Amino acid sequence: MAREVACKKCKAVTVGKVCPLCKSVDLSPDWSGIILIFNPAKSMVAATLDLTVPHKYALKVA
Repeated sequence: MAREVACKKCKAVTVGKVCPLCKSVDLSPDWSGIILIFNPAKSMVAATLDLTVPHKYALKVA
């Protein structure tokens, strides 16, 4: 199984070499916590974290 990495800019979690959301290549294998956003328009958590795209995000990226 491929190791997941998190984008340092938008905190999106991916297994690729490029962030699928912001197209950054600044990815880190050192991250913790996961939040899944399904409907950002109705999510208070997404509003608090300023997330507008449904995706899997890391809470902390080092």
